[in-house]
Amino acid sequence: MGQDKLWLEIDGRALVALTISRAAESGCFDHVVIAAPQDRWSALCQLCTEAGLDRADVLEGGARRQDSVFAALERCDDDVLICVHDAARPLASPALFRSVVDAARRDGAATAAVPCIDTIKRVSDGYVRETLLRSELIATQTPQAFDKDLLVRAHTTARAEGVEADDDAQLVERLGRKVAVVPGDSRNLKVTHAADIALLAALLGEAT
Repeated sequence: MGQDKLWLEIDGRALVALTISRAAESGCFDHVVIAAPQDRWSALCQLCTEAGLDRADVLEGGARRQDSVFAALERCDDDVLICVHDAARPLASPALFRSVVDAARRDGAATAAVPCIDTIKRVSDGYVRETLLRSELIATQTPQAFDKDLLVRAHTTARAEGVEADDDAQLVERLGRKVAVVPGDSRNLKVTHAADIALLAALLGEAT
């Protein structure tokens, strides 16, 4: 976006503050670890304190999202379940956090997802090679949640084998483990483009 989207002001609050508040309202978390540039650490700790998250660690992220999650995992020695969430999804509801965590407690791994509404085609060299069956496709979201030992093993194995993945569930799938799917929310927007800011503001207005 050409700017630090997580600190854009939305309805009088930084976008990341909205994300932290939603997570705190879920009541799921004893420990929060945030990967972020060092110049934001103090502000992030303050936001966590204001949201009622008393145990919060901040650390430097890696070159890739995958590296940042791995670094955060190293701060989670005494945690049993890990929930991974994109800070750029400030509308994930407290209920969605709870649903994903509950599913991971039961099955070991879970992701939020919504059905694909578009027809998805596999393309190569500018031509359609295959049309995928839409009824079998989902668009994954975060939060995702996992048994801590399982997620550590998935990341460690991926690093040893030089594997990159778009999300943590994909790394767990590589181990042959099933990942439970929890119904996500079409409002659980990942702010990516400048136009998403206006949409986010509109969705927040609908919620108030």
